[in-house]
Amino acid sequence: MTEEIIISGFGGQGVLSMGKILAYGALMEGKEVSWMPAYGPEQRGGTANVTVIVSDDPISSPILSQYDTAIVLNQPSLDRFEPLVKPGGNLIYDGYGISEPPTRTDINIYEVSAMDAAAEMGNPKGFNMIVLGALLKIRPIVGIEHILKGLRKTLPERHHHLIPANEQALRKGMEIVK
Repeated sequence: MTEEIIISGFGGQGVLSMGKILAYGALMEGKEVSWMPAYGPEQRGGTANVTVIVSDDPISSPILSQYDTAIVLNQPSLDRFEPLVKPGGNLIYDGYGISEPPTRTDINIYEVSAMDAAAEMGNPKGFNMIVLGALLKIRPIVGIEHILKGLRKTLPERHHHLIPANEQALRKGMEIVK
């Protein structure tokens, strides 16, 4: 099993964190991982993306021209990465930042209302964990228990009290993805 993923959105949406938590979770599960972030100098508000490859076998290169799954959180990311999803692949998006929804018919398209769900939960910072939960429901490449271990590894210890809220957000994403 190899899953090649791009996660893209505006800086500040938790794009890089989502990729890092996924990568650490996969490592904790004993999988091979590549995590390659890319962002502009403006980081907050500018476009950010991260490529994550999770595999049972060694990964030859972190550079990809097509993806099995794309998670897009704004219109510029949708415009850029929708054409790069492999036929039969998956595109996951939050409609909040999208003015023109995806149009391809040869891929699986999933909408997750993560922004709305985060607001309903009173946890706006849980947005990225809701999206990650949706990914794990669609493509269970890493078990949630290992994602939580990855979260412990990436969050500074002073923020470990937020782990239960993040777990709740992950599970919410698994529930609401359409």
